[in-house]
Amino acid sequence: MIKTFGQTQVEVNDEGYLNDFSQWTQEIGTEIAKEQEIDMTDKHWEVIDYIQDKYKNEEPLSIRGIKKSGVINIKEFYNLFPGGPLKKSTMIAGIPKPKSCI
Repeated sequence: MIKTFGQTQVEVNDEGYLNDFSQWTQEIGTEIAKEQEIDMTDKHWEVIDYIQDKYKNEEPLSIRGIKKSGVINIKEFYNLFPGGPLKKSTMIAGIPKPKSCI
């Protein structure tokens, strides 16, 4: 399915995750965040950078891993990305939904 963010068209799956990480830009991430009703701050981007690094290094993502990351504590993670922090943060980061997410 094709979706347009600003001037850019990208391919997404049925759940709204990008099919191709190489199409991701910070502008697209910002637009996805707006759809999720999240106003991105520097702390949000710090978490997104961490998640993307994990993905690029083919390391699995989980809530437990985020908790141990040293980037953010778990309470703050839930506050930054309410209503499913791992799902929302990975969607904004432009990576596939982690296997640990239902």
